Amino acid sequence: MLAVDKVSIEYGARSLFKDLSFTVRAKERWSLAGPNGAGKSTLMKIIAGIEYPDTGRIVKAKQTTVGYLPQEGVQHSGTSIFEEAAKAFDDVKQLQEQLVEVEKEMESGDPQSEEYGDLLEVFGDLQLRLEHHDVSRMKPRIETVLGGLGFKQSDMTRETGEFSGGWQMRIAMAKLLLQEPSVLLLDEPTNHLDIETVQWLEQWLRNYGGALILISHDRSMLDNLTNRTLAFENGGVEQYSGNYSFFLREREARREQAERAFRNQQKEIEKAEKLINRFRAKASKAKMVQSRIKQLEKVERIELEQDAATVDFRFPQPERSGQTVLKLEGACKHYGDNKVIDQLDFTIERGDKIAIVGVNGAGKSTFSRLISGDEEPTSGERTVGHKVGIAYFSQTHADELDPNKTVLETMEGSVTTEAAGNLRTLLGAFLFRGDDVFKSVSVLSGGERGRLALARMLLQPANFLILDEPTNHLDLHSQEVLQKALVDYTGAYAIVSHNRSFLDPIVTKVLEFIPGNAPKLYYGNVSDYIEKKQADLEAARPKSTAAGNNTGKSTSGSANRKEQRRLEAKAREEKAAKLKPLEAEFETVEEKIGSIEQEKADLTAKLVDPEFFKKGEEAAEATKRFAEVESELEGLYTKWSELSDAIEELK
Repeated sequence: MLAVDKVSIEYGARSLFKDLSFTVRAKERWSLAGPNGAGKSTLMKIIAGIEYPDTGRIVKAKQTTVGYLPQEGVQHSGTSIFEEAAKAFDDVKQLQEQLVEVEKEMESGDPQSEEYGDLLEVFGDLQLRLEHHDVSRMKPRIETVLGGLGFKQSDMTRETGEFSGGWQMRIAMAKLLLQEPSVLLLDEPTNHLDIETVQWLEQWLRNYGGALILISHDRSMLDNLTNRTLAFENGGVEQYSGNYSFFLREREARREQAERAFRNQQKEIEKAEKLINRFRAKASKAKMVQSRIKQLEKVERIELEQDAATVDFRFPQPERSGQTVLKLEGACKHYGDNKVIDQLDFTIERGDKIAIVGVNGAGKSTFSRLISGDEEPTSGERTVGHKVGIAYFSQTHADELDPNKTVLETMEGSVTTEAAGNLRTLLGAFLFRGDDVFKSVSVLSGGERGRLALARMLLQPANFLILDEPTNHLDLHSQEVLQKALVDYTGAYAIVSHNRSFLDPIVTKVLEFIPGNAPKLYYGNVSDYIEKKQADLEAARPKSTAAGNNTGKSTSGSANRKEQRRLEAKAREEKAAKLKPLEAEFETVEEKIGSIEQEKADLTAKLVDPEFFKKGEEAAEATKRFAEVESELEGLYTKWSELSDAIEELK
């Protein structure tokens, strides 16, 4: 499908990678792993055709399409959300024109020729893609993808320019998912998403029909989605046939094997050198000695790769606070008519480790600013506890750094004498190594400024930390450093994040913000929260169904128990009467899907065989039938989904 052939990239004297080669096959799931600056995004841009390698090339099959989502910087304006997403189907007209051209060539071609077989294959591919882009299915597909990415129905007619940068990236992602390119390139797709949207995206990508190349600092997503890993380390690139956790285990095994080989080789070299030194002065052994010297010179020496220095950062030991760290009583935060937080009572205790989650716009960042003191409540009380020192990190703090200072000067200007010895260690943990510490803030990228602002905040001797999306610009190694430091931290903290693998080991409470409702507190980590929330939804479903079937009936305390049982029995009967035909139809559709999927598998086995295309008319008929089968399956899948949703709702 797509091959990277001996690609090299150099910046001055520094080589990011050299003679890199690998092949991406249909439906493969690749992750690009390694520290920031190792060349992952550069390689992705080369594959996308945005940048060009110093040497080597990207080889693509004729019908292979590549779609690329950058980390940031995409802007849309001048159209509605729905109209912008619909641009994903602009290539339908082009596909139709291509199909007409291929049909003309086939009319004048020889059915027994190899060229005719190639034309049949192209014809079949174009038919499949046109069937997939059936205009009648465009609207529900657009609404499904936009809804999954967090857009409300009322957003569909809003102008794209009204949306902030994070939502702009969601629009770009929606268009890319709707286009369904053969190879999908995603560079940090979760940076601007909340936990619910990340879960939806994972499910969508799990069922994606094309190949996927993913860069992400969300270890859970890498483990759940990928089955191949390209690891960028120490100026080289290694391939691993598994997900990120497999790569970590296999890398350690390879390292141990290399160390054993190195030790064995050193022993052999030492033996040879002793023999040479022992007989060097004897004329009778001169020939033998020279032979051994030449042999030793020809030995290809094993070199062990040096690990990046292990960074062990610890927070400055904070002063012990009172039992109550912070208390909100009837707190409100309104922006005009927009009541983001309304009548909130919430207490944070000493040692609390809280994750703050919820969909974008639900009030997470507003809550962070409120408890940090950056903003005052519109009404209500905010009370800070005894001996509480607060340190707050938000993405906007990166814009407040002095552009005239260096990285090191920025840290020195805000650090206590006690913590001064930690400066270079902490900067190394957040990817400022060697001469990077002497860079001016004015030349740093947005991600680098974010990391510097976070590093500066972490050296403050506070006993209550408020962190708003601290991992957005951290690679996995830096996340681990911060994670370990938080495990040992004795103060309280509240963290806004969607990164499950980062949060799970370090939080014991989850505060979920829900638009239009009061925040809800869950005990446990994020995985526990997701399970409990699902259980709550399932527990609530029969209650709401029963309530919905009691139209016009009173279920107040005045109704006697007998009447209550009668109403419940009637509701069950009505539900069963609706369920029975739906479940029967559902079974029929499932059987049809199984039968047609088998037919598709049989046709696929034929169509992947180059010899089959020499059969001319039979191959053409099989290609046509394959397109029909795909169309039938698409309709059956839609029907299966509708029936499944209807049955689930009734249950």
